[in-house]
Amino acid sequence: MTSQPKIKVYYNSACPVCKAGIEAQMDKESRCEIKWNDIHTHRALISEINADLEFVRERLHVIDESGNLHVGFDAFLAIWRASAHERWKAKVLGIPVVRQLCTLGYNLFAAALYRWNKAKKHW
Repeated sequence: MTSQPKIKVYYNSACPVCKAGIEAQMDKESRCEIKWNDIHTHRALISEINADLEFVRERLHVIDESGNLHVGFDAFLAIWRASAHERWKAKVLGIPVVRQLCTLGYNLFAAALYRWNKAKKHW
């Protein structure tokens, strides 16, 4: 009998930048099981998070161990909290003022990257 994944990550592999980042994260050790859900190849998975396909294409989504949904930069914080050697990132970058700045930077980057991917017709 296999255990259920503790964290579920929803990402878009059609974006080459996103795909590279997720593949690098997949190679890192985690303190719990992580299920990697590619919404580009398995679009029906977005029903698990009740989100719009285009929004999931633009921003990373994570369901944490408690069943809470995290979007964007907060999704990265949830992954880093679950990664043995990256908890320090979650602590440092999760400090309120730092987190706000990182969230703003992430949102701007994600929006620009989304527009670039659409222009390149990656989906």
